[in-house]
Parts: sequence; structure tokens; C-alpha cells
Amino acid sequence: MTQPIENSAKPTGPTPDHPSAAPRSQKALIKTLLELGPLVLFFAANSRPEWFKPLLSLFGLTGMDEVVQTPLFMATAGFMVAMLVSLVLSWVLLRHIAVMPLVSGVIVLIFGGLTLYLRDETFIKLKPTIVNVLFGSVLLGGLLFGRSFLRITLESVLSLDEEGWRKLTFRWGVFFFVLAGLNEVVWRTQSTDTWINFKVFCIMPLTMTFAILQTPLLGRHQSPQDGEPKA
Repeated sequence: MTQPIENSAKPTGPTPDHPSAAPRSQKALIKTLLELGPLVLFFAANSRPEWFKPLLSLFGLTGMDEVVQTPLFMATAGFMVAMLVSLVLSWVLLRHIAVMPLVSGVIVLIFGGLTLYLRDETFIKLKPTIVNVLFGSVLLGGLLFGRSFLRITLESVLSLDEEGWRKLTFRWGVFFFVLAGLNEVVWRTQSTDTWINFKVFCIMPLTMTFAILQTPLLGRHQSPQDGEPKA
């Protein structure tokens, strides 16, 4: 008697146990766009401030010639609005707001508000320095107490052993201080337009390059998966 043949083929579509990888890649793309969007608008508003005059009404600055005629003030207003929109969209689309964008957004609102209220562009130029010193201090300070705050942030996407987390945290902590130093040198010695170009076109590529350079470290310190023997 012929036995029934069971269909042993594995399902090709996403299942509860094997979700599709597409959502993860989509989330990564959304996060990248939400991070780049405010920077692009910041650059555009500085280059073409006349396009963004309606934004001034949001800050009660309509009719103030000094603000209208100062591209950086227009760019600051646009940057503040874009950061708020970015954080809201992050929650709506991803149901999550990462710590770094949230902290950066709060500091943008504080220093951007001071820039517009006091008509002093120094505050918005100091923002990258403050943010990077803050992140660097948190990471390196945590290591002094045996804590890797980078692990708390990235443990869902990276699996490293203890030494790997310590080394990666130390490297990122130092890198944030390097970015802070670079920002100080550029805004204090170069023109506003040069500083904006540095902020928009250099910071992100430098950060991505640094992240890629950590790949060998990640490979050396991969933590074995559950059930796998350690080497």
C-alpha cells in the first residue's frame, strides 16, 4: 500500500519563526533617511534661505530683517523643525526613538533656540561639540565603573564577548571626542559656510568609515550563539 508522501518542502515566505529580513532592511533605510533629512534641510536652508521664510513664523521671528538676512539663522530654524519631525516620524514608523537621535534632538532645540533668541550663531555651532563630548563622556565614564553603555544600546544587533564590548566602547568614546575636537577647530577657524559643509558632508562619512573599520574587531570578538561551543 502506497504511503502518502508528506510535503517536506520548507516554506519560502516569512513565518512567525522565520520572519523576513525585509522589515529589518527597511527599518535601517528609514533610520538613515530620518538622520540625514535634517542635515540636508540644514544645508538647503543655509544655501537658499528665501525658500524657508515661512518657518520663521513658528518661532515668532517674522519681519525681523536680521534673522531673514542671516542664512545660518534660517538654517537653524529649519533644522529645529526637521529634528522634531524626524523624531515624531521615528516613533510613528518604527515605534522606537534611539537614544542618540533623541539626545541630539533635545540639544538642537536648546542650542538652536538660544541661537535664534540671542541672535548668536555660536550656540548652534557648539551643538556638535556638546553632543559628542556628552556621548564620549558617557561611554568612557561607564567603562571606569565596569559598564558598557554601548552594549545596552547595540546588544540587540551585535553579539560580542565582554572584551569586545569594552574595546568597542572605548574606541567609540575616543572617536566622539575626536569629532568634538574637529568641530571646535573648524567652527573657530573657518567660515560659517565651511563649517556647515563640514557638518553636513564630513561628519556622517567619517562616522560611517570609522564604523566600517571596526569590522575586524567585531569578527574577533563574536560571542558564541546559545548552544555553540566556545572556540
